[in-house]
Amino acid sequence: MDMGCDSPPVLGRGIQVMLMGLLLKARADAESSKDMGFRGHSVQIILFATLAIELKRRAPNAHTFLEVIRARYGVYAHIVFTVFGLMTNVLVTAMLLTGGSAVVTSLTGVPTAAACFLLPIGVVLYTIFGGIKATFLTDYVHTVMILVIIFIFAFTAYSTNVNLGSPSKVYALLQQAAAAHPVAGNAEGSYLTMRSKEGAVFFVINIIGNFGTVFCDNGYYNKAIAASPIHALPGYVMGGLSWFAIPWLAATTMGLSALALESNPVFPTYPNRMADADVTAGLVLPNAAVALLGKGGAAATLLLIFMAVTSASSAEFIAVSSIFTYDIYQTYFNPKASGKKLIYMAHSCVVIYAIILAGFSTGLYYIGISIGYLYLMMGVIISSAVLPATLTLMWSKQNLVAAAASPVLGLASSLIAWLITAKKEYGTLSVASTGSNNPMLAGNVVALLSPMIYVPILTYAFGPQNYDYKSMALIRLGDDSDVAADAHVDLELVPGVSTNSEEQNQKEKATLDRASIIAKSLTAFLTVALLVLWPMPMYGSSYVFSGKFFTGWVSVGILWLFCSSFCVGLYPLWEGRHSMAHTFKGIVADIRGRGKPTAQSRRSHVVEESEGSDSGHVGDEKESASPVVEKGDE
Repeated sequence: MDMGCDSPPVLGRGIQVMLMGLLLKARADAESSKDMGFRGHSVQIILFATLAIELKRRAPNAHTFLEVIRARYGVYAHIVFTVFGLMTNVLVTAMLLTGGSAVVTSLTGVPTAAACFLLPIGVVLYTIFGGIKATFLTDYVHTVMILVIIFIFAFTAYSTNVNLGSPSKVYALLQQAAAAHPVAGNAEGSYLTMRSKEGAVFFVINIIGNFGTVFCDNGYYNKAIAASPIHALPGYVMGGLSWFAIPWLAATTMGLSALALESNPVFPTYPNRMADADVTAGLVLPNAAVALLGKGGAAATLLLIFMAVTSASSAEFIAVSSIFTYDIYQTYFNPKASGKKLIYMAHSCVVIYAIILAGFSTGLYYIGISIGYLYLMMGVIISSAVLPATLTLMWSKQNLVAAAASPVLGLASSLIAWLITAKKEYGTLSVASTGSNNPMLAGNVVALLSPMIYVPILTYAFGPQNYDYKSMALIRLGDDSDVAADAHVDLELVPGVSTNSEEQNQKEKATLDRASIIAKSLTAFLTVALLVLWPMPMYGSSYVFSGKFFTGWVSVGILWLFCSSFCVGLYPLWEGRHSMAHTFKGIVADIRGRGKPTAQSRRSHVVEESEGSDSGHVGDEKESASPVVEKGDE
């Protein structure tokens, strides 16, 4: 039920705070399935809150971040960032499909190539018919199911399982595993320590790569664009913090359960240890699930993988379709395209992209590229665009040459560092050598940091731009009049179309200015806390967990997951209660044959919801109006 050419990527800019957090957390859940560290996307999502606020301040009517790039720098920089945005979407989608298909094949025996093509089918259908609104609903349902499954795994491992059953038993078995197979580079060879040489390398690669997948992915900007100004900041911060518990508890439960049970006959690979290739392919969780719950664990894992892959894939499909629709087709081929034509192009892009990426992921499987390789490599390919993209909104002096050239120069530098390091250390270039930690570390670090050299040099060599941000504010919404006429919709009721008064604009600007200051302060504090104050002392002291400390670690992880469940499972229902009640009443009225509400009654409901939001109620007029508008589309 598309509401118009602006609706799929924008949704009237009315998402409320915890649904916003839910969407971001759901994306990160799926994309970081390989990450057994627990910081993953949290820091990047929290930092992105600052950029999201700046985007809404500078370009309130943008459909995509790439429109903002073009408004400031013109065609050349727009093309560069379009390529980097598409590379990000391709890498993320490929990770989802390669990782998901590997798990499906491991648990069911379905050929990997078939799994690569079967996983996107459902996503394509609900993405086409529902647009970004469908992804909001499915993200909610999928994330709630993921949380339930993780709770099942955690309570099974630490409470009810006959082979484990308590943190103390898991701790004892991990001590035995460390004695039998000590980890080189870890403090005392233990699995229960933050002092790990390879873990530290992966920590850096993980942080850098995730900067790329957050700051260069148009899907995250779509969420920022869709958020109401009031809810963008708390949505991103609470989304990042809510997500934190997922990889933390999943790693503490499934990763350590696999190690504890690897010498037990219930483990699928017994009496052999898991092969490195299987670990890299992401098969630790499914093997641990089978060891803990048997066939029930396999079923739960399949459901978890399906929920995570489809939820994240839908956002990637919409991100790619919005790029092709607005930043390529409308910008360079048909600037006067109608709303109908833009929707047709968006739907076509979703289908074509799904087919191409299914084939691409199948090809990766046959040449031996797994999710682990892609996860380590993504920063090498895309992270050189992070700093120039950020400075587009944060620094008025960055000029066209710096914005357009520094990502390309950074990519060239990172590829050189990556491949030279692999060649020097291993003597040959292969999947094994280029996928090793040290070459990937070199490439990732150069990718993220080299623009710190290129940007200032190019900016001051060719003259600072001293940009005033006015051209960003001139970006206008698309023309939905033809779509609205066909749907018999009052265009004034379509979220994002009505014109605010000058007083409302000033009030919104003041809100965003205040949120910008809070965002910069809060994100700086949380970043230091999560990346420095917590992990560094434990790494530097070479502390090995005691039994009591491990029990406390598990307990805090479970409690944090309960908090996440409240934030993304229960609170969105309370926050959207007014809109849901109104929608339910409308459905009942239709079933009873009372007809559709008049435009005047719908307008009255919008006004009521608006007043409720202004007085502190959580419903915001734009979001709450959307179910009403949809009724004209039946």
